[in-house]
Amino acid sequence: MSEHPLPPGTVAQVTEGGPPLFGLREMELNFGPQHPSTHGVLRLVLKVDGEKIISARPDVGYLHRGTEKLFETETYPMVVPHTDRMDYVASATNNHAFCLVAEKMLGLQVPKKGQYIRVLLDELQRISSHLLWLATAAIDLGAITPFFYTFREREVILDFFEEYCGARLTLNCMKIGGLPLDLTEGWVQRVAEFNATLPAKYDEYEDLLTENRIWKKRTIGIGVFTKEQCIEWGVTGPTLRAAGLAWDIRKAIPYECYPELDFEIPTGKNADTYDRYIVRVAELRQSQRIVAQCCDWLLKNPEGEVRAKVPRVMKPPAGDAYAAVEAPKGELGFYLVSNGGNKPYRLHVRPPSFINLQALPEMARGHLVSDLVALIGTIDIVLGEVDR
Repeated sequence: MSEHPLPPGTVAQVTEGGPPLFGLREMELNFGPQHPSTHGVLRLVLKVDGEKIISARPDVGYLHRGTEKLFETETYPMVVPHTDRMDYVASATNNHAFCLVAEKMLGLQVPKKGQYIRVLLDELQRISSHLLWLATAAIDLGAITPFFYTFREREVILDFFEEYCGARLTLNCMKIGGLPLDLTEGWVQRVAEFNATLPAKYDEYEDLLTENRIWKKRTIGIGVFTKEQCIEWGVTGPTLRAAGLAWDIRKAIPYECYPELDFEIPTGKNADTYDRYIVRVAELRQSQRIVAQCCDWLLKNPEGEVRAKVPRVMKPPAGDAYAAVEAPKGELGFYLVSNGGNKPYRLHVRPPSFINLQALPEMARGHLVSDLVALIGTIDIVLGEVDR
């Protein structure tokens, strides 16, 4: 029995004549940046009491590339490939968000066929991104089989991207004013046939996880982040919707042809890791509905332009504008300042991964170190978008 008993939950100070060394309760640990569950180069500075997390401070910047400064050195069309390198598993929505703000400044209207193809690419990208999230989040918690199931479908989607634009990951698949290319013959029909098989595949994922007692034990009640906290911290995407708020840019501030499409915004109520999983799986099903409608429209309307007439040299008038899309991870926005030249004077990105990562310390406090892996996964971050 120690001569210096400590009250429960207190941290001992090791001083001469004070409590013995084994009385020390608090320890500082580095979690990452070289760690498979940090999904890149995220470093978390943890303070732990045994296995319990007292605080978790994200330390970002290991991948910093100065993307926003690079934007100022490129002409407007040359910025598009740079956006691919932020959230590099959701390149289409990155392209789309920048093109929207440039088109807003230039006063361009994308032709209807171009709008439907853009939305089709966005939703295929959302499905691909959510499948990657599900694969990695599950494997982080020890469920290996979903990885092979989800990548089975994701590879087909990447094949479609490759057929359309020649790339599988960093797509560069949109241009200011519309699209660089029309669709190849038979592409829409093949996408429609593949898309029709997806609901059964989603059922397979849920058979593996939704009622799995280990999965539920690792996710229910873990990382609760309420609607009020999400609003206060600016958190968007599935994390916000899992807290019960049906905020989605596609409905709230609609763009392209989304007002013409029939789809719902899934929400949760418990604001925990399990609900964020449920919401993302429901979003997979809604994206499948949107893809089906886009394919149907394109099959009925095969003719038409995919790009508006754009000036040879793009020089938006002096001023500023903001435009955003509902990316797979949340609101992705670009704030553009033009001085009338052919390059952005300033271009700031509002990346959902960076904003949502702010929630991690609050989510992690009081949980176990083993829960931290689930929490990093549930936010669904990509470090290229965090560090830019």
